Amino acid sequence: MKYVCLVYGEEKKIGALTDDECMAYDQALRNSGRCLASEALQPVHTAATVRVRNGKVCVRDGPFTETKECLAGFYLIDAADLNEAIQIASQIPPAQVGCIEVRPVRELASTTGQRRKL
Repeated sequence: MKYVCLVYGEEKKIGALTDDECMAYDQALRNSGRCLASEALQPVHTAATVRVRNGKVCVRDGPFTETKECLAGFYLIDAADLNEAIQIASQIPPAQVGCIEVRPVRELASTTGQRRKL
């Protein structure tokens, strides 16, 4: 089953972790066949939030909410169940200074009955 592990934390604390430490874990996870995709994100000041209401596009600089902890990156993993996904997430280096949200990927069904993932 696929799970996404969303990495949250304060930018300064996550930035204090070495890229080497994060890349070593990423490579080990890829070598195990459990990592399907992963990326670190640029700082929140580079973000834009887009909304469409009544056909009108509204763009706001930065993240949607004001918060100390921000989304810093993600891992898309393959795990047997939630317990295994949690075990994998607990080894992600930023878990030491932030938190990792683990969430199953939801399959979408089209009106033709085909199932697909977004």
